[in-house]
Parts: sequence; structure tokens; C-alpha cells
Amino acid sequence: MAALYSPAATPGPGGRPELVGPAEGADALFVVLGAGFTALSHPLLYVKLLVQVGHEPLPPTLGRNVLGRKVLYLPGFFTYARHIVKVDGKTGLFRGLTPRILSSTLSTITRGSVKKAFPLEDMEHVSNKDDMKTSLRKVMKETSHEMLMQCVSRVISHPLHVISMRCMVQFVGREVKYSGVFSSISRIFKEEGILGFFVGLVPHLLGDVVFLWCCNLLAHFINTYAVDDNFSQASVIRSYTKFVMGIAVSMLTYPFLLVGDLMAVNNCGLRAGLPPYSPVFTSWIHCWRHLSAQGQLFRGSSLLFRRVSAAASFPID
Repeated sequence: MAALYSPAATPGPGGRPELVGPAEGADALFVVLGAGFTALSHPLLYVKLLVQVGHEPLPPTLGRNVLGRKVLYLPGFFTYARHIVKVDGKTGLFRGLTPRILSSTLSTITRGSVKKAFPLEDMEHVSNKDDMKTSLRKVMKETSHEMLMQCVSRVISHPLHVISMRCMVQFVGREVKYSGVFSSISRIFKEEGILGFFVGLVPHLLGDVVFLWCCNLLAHFINTYAVDDNFSQASVIRSYTKFVMGIAVSMLTYPFLLVGDLMAVNNCGLRAGLPPYSPVFTSWIHCWRHLSAQGQLFRGSSLLFRRVSAAASFPID
């Protein structure tokens, strides 16, 4: 696993200090940067989760769309965040942060360990149409390797993800059932057994797999057929193709994320996972079908301009 300590503190053969190599140092840097990004983005994820479970503590406001028609808008991220601060203070925006940082860190370390254990052989860069078979084979091999790393890291870090989700949704019912990491682990084990740590795992894994394959294959075909090698900026365009595809595909695979998060808190003894907020689901497929029937498979995907759905009954004066 990646070293999280300073170079001078690493014991080498015979008990003497040994410097951490470049790879270990890079892994530690990724862990630190990942933890920092997780902390900074936590309020956004917190609000998103509360919206996902259907918690709307503030009334909608009347506005106008681009056509000038009157439309009801639900509170956006900043308004929702101010409400949380009003109820719990500024520190309330970071409820559930500790298990989330631990989950992110464990995921990063696991990916690095899997990458070292199963290194991907270097393959020569291929982009010409004449080498389509070779290029496609390269993409499939790289994607399979990415899928292995992502799936293993997801399985290992998911229990902490479940704890983090449950800590956050306690805002809905003002519960204190899940507080510390170790006490939460003990409670889940006693009430739900080992399987309780992996609720919602399957849709998350499916979302990861679909995302990786769709993103990489789409980027490959675009770079191969739509970008001409004779174009002076071809390499620059290719470097951004995968990023753009990632944004587009992430929107399409969002329902997997939503269902996985809802299953992580469903029927766990918290108000956010029980009626009237949510039925008690028998499986993630049941959850998917329920959301689909309600037209809510993309609930929480946008936190800025949240229009009241047509199914909701709010009078507009």
C-alpha cells in the first residue's frame, strides 16, 4: 500500500531509515490531494444527497423560464446550504465528512495497490484508421484494467461510503443513530450483519462499469474517425475528448448513482429511508422501477436550477 509517512520515518533493512521512492511519494500525494478535494466538495455532495432522498425543507419560489413563463423553482445549492448552516451552524455542512475522507483515501490506496499488483503492459500509441483493430484492442485492454481497479476499490471502500451516507441523512430526522465511524460499524454489524455494509453496492458497480466502457469506447471512436491525424491540433483535441465524453456519460449513468445512494440509507432506521420519504425497497431494481415510475431517476442531478416537477401540485398565482 501507499506510504503515508515521511521518508525519514520509513524503516529499511536492518532498521535503518529508507527513502520513499517516487512511486510511493506520488501515491501519498494523490491521497492528500484526494482528501483535500473531498473536504472541499463535501457540502455539495451533502446537499445533493438530501435532495436525492427527497428532503425539501424550503418552499419553492416563483420565477420565469427563458420563454418568460411562470415556473416554480426549488431552492438551489446556495439557498439549501444556508438553511443547513442556520440549523446546524457552519460545521453542519461537513456532517459525515470523516467516513467519506476515509472512504476516498481507502479507494485511492486500493487503486494504487491493484495497479502495482496487476501492472498494465505498455502498448504503443495507435490512432490511424488502418490500425483500428490494434487500437481497439489497446482500448479494451486499458478499460478492462481500469475496471478491475475501480471495482476492487469500490468494494473495499463501500462500507465507509454507507456510513457516510447515513451520517448525512440524519439531518432529515435529527437523529444521532450514526455518529463515530467505529460505533457505526458496530451498529450496522449488529443490526444488518456483513451485508449491511454493502447495500447499494451493485448499482454503484454497474454504473462504474457502464461509465468506463461507454466513455473510453466513445472517445476512441471519435478520436479514430472524427479527428484527422493531419490536423495540426489533433493531439490537443484527442486529449480533451475523453474528458468531454466523461461529462456526457456521467449524466447518462447518474441513475445508478442515485439508486445506489438511496439503497445505502433505505430501511436503516432513519427517517430519510422510510415512508413518506421512501418506500421500503426489496431490491435496487425495485428502487429503480419506483423512481422511473415517478419520473425521478435524475433527482438531484442538478443543484442550481431545480424546477418543480409536473407531478407536484403547487399553485402558481
